[in-house]
Amino acid sequence: MKNNLKIGISTRIAKNEKFNEKRDVISHDWINLFNEINFTPILIPNTLNDITIFLEESKLDGIILSGGDNIGDFPERDITENKIIEFSIQNNLPLFGVCRGMQVINNFFNGTIQKNATSKHVGENHSVSFLKNNFCNLNTDNIEVNSFHNNLINEYDLGDDLDSLAIASLDDSIESFCHKKYPIFAVMWHPERTPDKNNKNILKNFFNLSELN
Repeated sequence: MKNNLKIGISTRIAKNEKFNEKRDVISHDWINLFNEINFTPILIPNTLNDITIFLEESKLDGIILSGGDNIGDFPERDITENKIIEFSIQNNLPLFGVCRGMQVINNFFNGTIQKNATSKHVGENHSVSFLKNNFCNLNTDNIEVNSFHNNLINEYDLGDDLDSLAIASLDDSIESFCHKKYPIFAVMWHPERTPDKNNKNILKNFFNLSELN
């Protein structure tokens, strides 16, 4: 398994009212996790004139679409992340979506998102059951994950050529999927906020196995 992969990661946008400006930001949790699994983070800004040139010149081994914010909150980020998906497909570059990132990928492939009628996914850990163990190579089909989202993807919401991999014990909503053709994988929970053995293995196995295939 190769170490020191260069992994691009999209940034969320934060408004700083004090200085009346927008900022691209990333949680320290992500950088700490990258350090622990020997990945080199390459932060992807949201306002580049030509993101394709940036991604080409960065010589990435893979990309993560990070979480935070709802689709539509910041058009700059929506545009950037859709261009990232296009670049990943055109270059067969492994792409890993996290929470919002999973939702962006689903929308890109013509899927839909449901607003949860309750708050039972917000701030409550729960178990997920893997229907298939693609990329993960875990020793179990059930793991405990964190949960900070109030948007759901159900089976009938899945985008074109996306394959459900894991469902939530709470309501059978989809917590993970992959693309049937491209090296695209996504989870609804936040690996960086619970950097346990399972989450580290999921990230390492996905990017290393994708690189080998």
